[in-house]
Amino acid sequence: MQDRHLFEYAVIRVMPRVEREEFINVGIIMYCNKLKYLNAAFKVVPTKLEALCCELEVSVIEDNLNAIVNICKGGKSAGPIGQLDLASRFRWLTATRSTVVQCSKVHPGFCIDADETFDKLMQELVL
Repeated sequence: MQDRHLFEYAVIRVMPRVEREEFINVGIIMYCNKLKYLNAAFKVVPTKLEALCCELEVSVIEDNLNAIVNICKGGKSAGPIGQLDLASRFRWLTATRSTVVQCSKVHPGFCIDADETFDKLMQELVL
């Protein structure tokens, strides 16, 4: 039997008007220590965002989401946070914030194939 690995994930949300607490799921961040896996992806549908707030600049939101993906990839181009270890990057990205782009609480699970699990979460919670 294949080993199942503990992983953690959070849903990336866009909350155009923080005071109203309305949000749209736009992405996933997933971390698995044992597999040395950290990944993020997003899918923005501008019409959904505009339904909550027509003044929202979608390009600014996408820039912020791209920064999350780059930090997950790591390296010098991802800035100082991108040079931290995987666990520290995941914790930093999923820290509670009161901003337009934020994450849900972190949820645990078990997986055999991290990429397959990531794709499944993306499909079920975002797409």
